[in-house]
Amino acid sequence: MNDIRVLVVEDEPLLAEAHTAYTERVPGFVVAGVAHTGREAMAALRRRGGADVDLVLLDFRLPDVHGLDVCRALRAAGSGVDVLAVTSARDLAVVRTAVSLGVTHYLLKPFTFAAFRDKLERYADYRRQALADGEVAAQHEVDRMFATLRGAAPHTLPKGLDAHTLHRVLSALADRPRATPADAEAGLSATEVSQRTGISRVTARRYLEYLVTTDRAVRSPRYGTPGRPEVEYRPT
Repeated sequence: MNDIRVLVVEDEPLLAEAHTAYTERVPGFVVAGVAHTGREAMAALRRRGGADVDLVLLDFRLPDVHGLDVCRALRAAGSGVDVLAVTSARDLAVVRTAVSLGVTHYLLKPFTFAAFRDKLERYADYRRQALADGEVAAQHEVDRMFATLRGAAPHTLPKGLDAHTLHRVLSALADRPRATPADAEAGLSATEVSQRTGISRVTARRYLEYLVTTDRAVRSPRYGTPGRPEVEYRPT
């Protein structure tokens, strides 16, 4: 998949530089432009129909118009560009309106790079699933997409497991190579998941077994290799 192109919209120059630097530190993301006002943002998105931008990092408290008005203008113009609100606005009415206008994520200032990276990585996982060809096979696939985007509550996972790594493992299973119809039933071993996610084989197996127990993956033996059959996993 191509890099995700980001428009940073922030009126404070130092914060705009920081958000730009943060974005460039997350693999798979590039900054396509920076705007310091709502009008500059709209002008940037109008160029070639906004085709150069996939995600807008949008401050709501801009000097000329409110960020929500930028969202309204985008939707009125038929733009489907995704928006991540990066704002200090804590009013629940603002949050509700943002959701109604299709804001993908809401990140409150001040925040750490880890929190920022988590939002972008979740968005990348969601986008990878949403742009796949075909259609969803069942409700659980839609649920998985929304869980990837919104994130599961920490208490829903066993001790020692975290939501971010779980989403990476799920994405590795979903993105497994399927060159032929027969490949649709093929899965990945714990070793292969380890190689795709950068976690250890033991850790990969823990997450894979958790997915099996929660009915989000199935395990089966893989034949055709020397010795005992290797276990492979695929999403349900």
